[in-house]
This record gives sequence, structure tokens and C-alpha cells, in this order.
Amino acid sequence: MKLSVVILNYNVRYFLELCLKSVNEAIKNLEAEIIVVDNNSEDESCEMIRKNFPNVILIENKENFGFSKGNNIGVAKSKGEYICILNPDTVVPEDIFESLLDFISNKTNAGIVGCKLINGRGDFLPESKRNIPFVKAAFKKMLGNPKEYYANHLDENETGKVDVLVGAFMLIKREVYHGVGGFDEDYFMYGEDIDLSYKVIKAGYDNYYYGVSKVIHFKGESTLRDQLYAKRFYGAMQIFYRKHFKKNIVFSFLVGLGIRVVYLFRKIPVVNKKSIDRYFFISDKMNQDLQKVLKTELLLKCNLNEFIPNNTEIIFDANVLTYKEMIVFFEETKKNPLVTFKILPKDSKFIIGSDNAIYRGEILRF
Repeated sequence: MKLSVVILNYNVRYFLELCLKSVNEAIKNLEAEIIVVDNNSEDESCEMIRKNFPNVILIENKENFGFSKGNNIGVAKSKGEYICILNPDTVVPEDIFESLLDFISNKTNAGIVGCKLINGRGDFLPESKRNIPFVKAAFKKMLGNPKEYYANHLDENETGKVDVLVGAFMLIKREVYHGVGGFDEDYFMYGEDIDLSYKVIKAGYDNYYYGVSKVIHFKGESTLRDQLYAKRFYGAMQIFYRKHFKKNIVFSFLVGLGIRVVYLFRKIPVVNKKSIDRYFFISDKMNQDLQKVLKTELLLKCNLNEFIPNNTEIIFDANVLTYKEMIVFFEETKKNPLVTFKILPKDSKFIIGSDNAIYRGEILRF
């Protein structure tokens, strides 16, 4: 088998359904499998998979093991020559895996390959390509200056070597993954992608950012939403420094102190409430069930390049449009911050989207 797509899920049933539908389209021409590891979700995620995706291998954990262990469980079950670690709140284009497999197979020393991630408004997510978070760069990033933290030697649409890739999308050869021990299970959540990227580099491989291929990652870069998040994020940084840098009592004290100081003085992001004056439904005909609950105007697929006014929400019909077409339109319209997006998945009765990284997205069932 060529590819195993491993998706770790926790309580994002509707994002997961959209993700799986896009992945199914992307593996049609490949010998591939999809494995979903559910970390004891309390929603209907597992029931939805069993009903709608009989081809998916479902692993139901009886407790939440966190990101590292959950993904390791999925990889242990997989059979593919290559592994793709994929977040459930992503949408992939139809050609993503064929393009990246062709790219990685032509590199003699490839470690992890990542791609360009955009959020639910079409904005580039800079965590798609990062540098090793040495102390100076990490502190500057936590204090609001991320220049040295991100891999700015490459433009967002370029391709080349980088140090660190994001766990929302990682393509790696099975033997490389196992050769470095997979994800370190000392990390529960956050930091494990940095750790794996660094282990791969230390093992002598090259990590690559492939800016040609683009994937939607709805929630975007995690934000300091609450105390639990901050505790886990900065705790993960402490684990990383303890594992990969020379032990020094003074150094460890300063790192720990700095993390606590940054946490105390962190800025909680504020998101302004959006205003929507009109809805455009992009399809070949109006969905009458949707129109009953949301007043929409039909915009034919062939008229995608028409002017979109401010305070508009665009609903893409995946029964008609390809995921790649949607992703292209997300990017092309990102210059207007007053336009937002949702997707109607194929053969579904809900629309879904996310305009920022703080909330878990918006879902409208009809």
C-alpha cells in the first residue's frame, strides 16, 4: 500500500465529515487507506464514521490519550509506505497526495514534507513553515515578534528546506517515522510536531515545505484561549528544551521563569462580531432546504469571478465544485476581510466554516 492517512479526532464531528469527504476524493487514484483514531469523543463522530464511511478504519480509544499517543496508535495500525498525519479540521484538494508523493519520492533524503496551510478566511498560516525554536526566537515569538520563529527565507508559495512543519499536515515515509520513534508521548498536546521535525533533522534527513499545494486548516494557529491551553503550550516548550538542549540549572530556571512571565502578561485576542448583509450560494442550482433556513442568492459556478460585495458570506456547494476550486477562491478573496466562507459538503445537510482561531467554527444544520 502506498499511503495511509491518519486522522486523530476529538469532538469535531462535522469538521471530520467534511475532511473525510475531501480525503476520499484525494485518494481515488491511489492505493491508500484512511485511519481515524477517536480520542473518546462525546459527540457522534464514531457513529457518523460507521454510517457514512465504511471504508475508514476506525479506532475508538476509551480515553483521551492526547495528540502524540493517539497518532502513534493510528500509525501502528497503518500499512502504507508513506504516512500522512492530518488534522480533522482540514480540507484537502483532490491532487494533494499525488503531488506530494511525486515530490517526496524524487528526494533522496526526504524527512517530512508539509504544504501551505490557509485558514477559513483564506489567510496564509505562518506556522506552515518554522525554524527550530531556539530560546531567543521562542521568547521573541511569545512576546509578539515572530520573525525569527517562522521560516521566512521561503515565500509562502515557494518550495524548499525548512526545519519545522506543522502537525496539522505532515507527510513522512513510514521507515523514517519509526526510525526516529514517532511522536514523543511525553507531549500531550502542542509541541510534538516541533519535536518530531527536530528529531528527523537530527537523524540526518531534510524536511521540506511544498508551497505549491494548499490545504484549508479551519482553526488556524492555536490561540491563547484559556488557562489550560497556556499551561499545555508552555509546558510543551519546557519539555522540548529539556530533551534537546544541554542541561543547565540556570538555563532551565530562566526558561521556566520566562514562560511564566509570558503567560502572565499574554494578550487575550479579541474577535469582532461579523456583520453579514447577504449570502451567496455558489452552485448550479439553489438548495431549497438551505434556502428555507438562510436567505441566499444563487451565484452560478461559471460566475465565480464576479465582484463580491462587503459583508457577504459565500457558501460553496461541494456537490458541484471541487475542493481545489474552493481553496483557490478562498485565497483569491482573502484581500477582502469582510467576506467570509462556508462549505456545504457533498450529500450533507449542514454548512460549516470558521472565521478565526479562537472558536471551534460555525455549523448550520438544515
